[in-house]
Amino acid sequence: PPCLPPYHFHGTPTMDATTGAVDLNFHKSVPLLINTSMVNVKYEIRGPIADRAHELRAKGHKILECNTGNPGVFGFTVPEPIVEAIRNNLTRATSYVHQKGLGEAREAVLEHYKGIVTGPPISLDDIYIGNGASELITNAVKGLLNPGEEILVPAPDYPLWTAAVTMAGGVAKHYPCKPENNFIPTIQDIQALVTSRTRGIVVINPNNPTGAVYPEHLLRDIVTLAEGSPFGGMVVFADEIYDRCVYESNKHFPLSSMVTKTLCVTFNGLSKVYRACGFRVGWMVLSGDRSRAGEYRAMLDKLSALRLCSNVPPQWGVKPALTDPRCNDIAELCRPGGRLYEARRAVLEGCAASTYLEAVAPQGAMYVFPRIKIAGIDDKAFAMELLERKHILIVPGSGFNVPFKDHFRMTLLPQPDDIRRAFKEIDDVCKDIAMRKEKNP
Repeated sequence: PPCLPPYHFHGTPTMDATTGAVDLNFHKSVPLLINTSMVNVKYEIRGPIADRAHELRAKGHKILECNTGNPGVFGFTVPEPIVEAIRNNLTRATSYVHQKGLGEAREAVLEHYKGIVTGPPISLDDIYIGNGASELITNAVKGLLNPGEEILVPAPDYPLWTAAVTMAGGVAKHYPCKPENNFIPTIQDIQALVTSRTRGIVVINPNNPTGAVYPEHLLRDIVTLAEGSPFGGMVVFADEIYDRCVYESNKHFPLSSMVTKTLCVTFNGLSKVYRACGFRVGWMVLSGDRSRAGEYRAMLDKLSALRLCSNVPPQWGVKPALTDPRCNDIAELCRPGGRLYEARRAVLEGCAASTYLEAVAPQGAMYVFPRIKIAGIDDKAFAMELLERKHILIVPGSGFNVPFKDHFRMTLLPQPDDIRRAFKEIDDVCKDIAMRKEKNP
């Protein structure tokens, strides 16, 4: 009726048959409408299973938190020069800085990438500092996409990428990174997804959640595809937050060293290699051909300005992270005898000793993505049972935008002995599930 306020509610107001009065409180008994575009946004890393872990923890249970790549929880420390720089500059960090970030931090990022980038030289105007790489990823996608436009995203992916595309009104087209190919995609599978609506491609290398490190020839094929797109060139989004975290003889090749004829947007930060997740500092670098990116850059500037600036104190840690040799200690953790390497060894030994598990050896990053070899397994039910019975928190593989439900992600951050014990517990749960399925197929 015209007398109702212009709000949208579920349900229908009732009218008194005698007086004709309309019940204006009808809406109080029905749920508030939500933004339905968010329904398809997934983030199982901190979803219902993690919520249940929080409840169990509140009741006094000790939970082995293998769901997030959060080094500080497992005793990893931030390199001291980073902490010292932040501490020494706290009194200089009480005011807003430029929306693109603290000058000293941006200059350090610029100098670092000058030694990597090929093609047109980069400048300070190409550098953005954000509240973690996550904020910058969201802004980079939001500033590019119009409704219905597409970005190619790996499957499995770090789910923020698919979520960012969805929240921007776009469509994430997932190119398969198949377990039988060690989670390395093929250029043919990627090319088959390109349409006139494709605006960009995401490359997560080293990959989260699989640990795959892409070979140079594949990266060059992806660059050739993006630069030669008949629809005006695709933006190459390079998620390289784990760039220095590689094992054995694997080598990371930065995409900004290859892209010259289209726009390349690189993301990195302090969270992983420098173990400073809580500082929330990431950076974004525009490189390659920026000649057509004037309006896009203006949009990135606007989105940065809307939150005034990112958290200032930890930005003082960027320069020592990129310039002080004492901060480049991740290699020690990744070589034989190093904690991440030995945790990786413990995972692979645990899978090899199990009848029910198998895993592709991660070549980089801080995760493994094992497969459960039980027909008809449901990864979410498995993860919840593991949590309830053994107090081990993992992430269901389907939360990483794959069509199968027989994988899970587990971080390599716990102590190797804790991982060995965890895999014995995981194997026990697998055995029980397999026996139940035999009795009730």
